[in-house]
Amino acid sequence: MAVLAAKGIIKIDLKTTASSGSSTSVFETGSLSVSSIHVDTSNIASPPKPLLIISPTVQGTYPVLLFLHGYELRNIFYTHLLRHISSHGFIVVAPQLYGLIPSSGIKEIRSAASVTNWLSTGLQSVLPEKVKPDLEKLALSGHSRGGKAAFALALGYAESSLKFSALIGLDPVAGKGKCCQTDPKILTFLPHSFNLTIPVSVIGTGLGDEQRNCIKCPCAPDGVNHVEFYSESKPPCSHFVTSDYGHMDMLDDNPPGFRGVISGYKCKNGSCPRDPMRKCVGGIFVAFLKAYLDGETADFKAIVNDPGLAPVKLDPVEFIES
Repeated sequence: MAVLAAKGIIKIDLKTTASSGSSTSVFETGSLSVSSIHVDTSNIASPPKPLLIISPTVQGTYPVLLFLHGYELRNIFYTHLLRHISSHGFIVVAPQLYGLIPSSGIKEIRSAASVTNWLSTGLQSVLPEKVKPDLEKLALSGHSRGGKAAFALALGYAESSLKFSALIGLDPVAGKGKCCQTDPKILTFLPHSFNLTIPVSVIGTGLGDEQRNCIKCPCAPDGVNHVEFYSESKPPCSHFVTSDYGHMDMLDDNPPGFRGVISGYKCKNGSCPRDPMRKCVGGIFVAFLKAYLDGETADFKAIVNDPGLAPVKLDPVEFIES
């Protein structure tokens, strides 16, 4: 069963930050140079799955973020988003959980757990010189079905030896509808029912529950999308919705290969450029992780108090304190 950080959660008092006149730099690229590292299973470090690791190159010890890709997508499709996060001082590990044929939900979660268990023995050996991972500050995240997998792993649906200190769902999806959840069925449809004791943030999209056309089903249907994941999370939990963007709009502009091309036609997309969306999502990741991993709460409080700081419209923005 996954081990979770159950105590020592940082408390955030929004009243200590003014509701106007605040600013934040998390939506811009951070000050650290980063490197993209591709590690195959044949590498001497022997990861259980192929990995995209994005790490600062500047000497230091950094928190680690495990990021799980969405259904039928590739980890490299998120390169710009993950580089943004890493440039603010995080080592991002994004496994490719399966190849051409998607694995079952249970197998996907077990694969994520195996990568988690590998971190303590293998990660250091593939990082830039003088860069060290701080696995005492390990966060878990994922997009789409990968977001659901992240919640399932945090809930203990697969064995993991490391502690997670924070959880982020990026437009998580648990199936085609309330009656059609993918296995394992983790949603209970009861408020605050997730048995989690770590801070949770859920980022949703305003267009994810809309059909692209009369034939295609929504990519993030009502009842099993970000709204329900947030509803079932216990405090401290936060919810940010990019109201004018769709389920795939945080991906790179032109993801490579057949799957990359298809990803642009699966879901209803926003009409605006993706770069502001990636900056917004990346900034929320950074602000949340800085708040709950490092105790630097100013950026997170600024965004919650003044969503207009974000480069795209955020509506609604919700936060329940612990």
